[in-house]
Amino acid sequence: MLVLGLALGGYAALVGTVYLAQRRLIYPRPRTLLQPRVSDASLEQVSVPGAPAAIGLYFAAPPGRRTILHFHGNAEQLGDLIALGRAIRARGLGFYAMEYPGYGGAEGAPSEQANYAAAEATIEHLATRHGVSEQELVLQGQSLGTGIALEMAHRRHGSRIVLLSPYTSMVDMAKMILPIFPNELLLLDRYLNLAKAPSVLAPALVIHGTQDEVIPARMGERVAKALPNARLRLIEGAHHNDLFVHSGRLLLDEIEKFCGP
Repeated sequence: MLVLGLALGGYAALVGTVYLAQRRLIYPRPRTLLQPRVSDASLEQVSVPGAPAAIGLYFAAPPGRRTILHFHGNAEQLGDLIALGRAIRARGLGFYAMEYPGYGGAEGAPSEQANYAAAEATIEHLATRHGVSEQELVLQGQSLGTGIALEMAHRRHGSRIVLLSPYTSMVDMAKMILPIFPNELLLLDRYLNLAKAPSVLAPALVIHGTQDEVIPARMGERVAKALPNARLRLIEGAHHNDLFVHSGRLLLDEIEKFCGP
């Protein structure tokens, strides 16, 4: 009994440690600020009700073309997205990358609800300051960012959605990484992508690498199947962090075609 009690006490302590550290695990923010310094784009502040201002990197679209609102992965920041923004802008589309609270130069702390609030404010900012209508807006999420993109589409924002390496939920990810923990009870930020997918009627493009070692391709396949109007594009041999390195031109061609005129 003593051994069992010690084991249970050790497990409880471990669970408590993971519970307190969970947001540091979900949001491993880059330690060094990579300040975007660009002459062909603007770095903008966005007012968020009841929260610190959000920050966005904006490459304006040509007249009449759509703008991609991009939500990045959990270990990225705006300074990492300049090349992607320029590549998408070269395809005749606008690109706006939103920084998460507490990331890069943005104040605050990341959480599911804080990220949603910043995204809502950014969509409003694009509409009121830059005249980007919902019809002209394409939501794009990569890895962690697919949860934010899907939530915004669930709220009926945007006319199209692109998901790069999506997961079914953060709960499922936690179960895969830490199967011995009561994840469904303890997880604060849940990002229930699979549950929300059936409500998203907008055209969707789901892209996933077949060799993704972080988020298995089967998760992307399940999300694509649950979306009513989705096309799945599996990139043979691509891993989690090399989608654009592995098939950059082909992916950009596909995204440009999907976004339409």
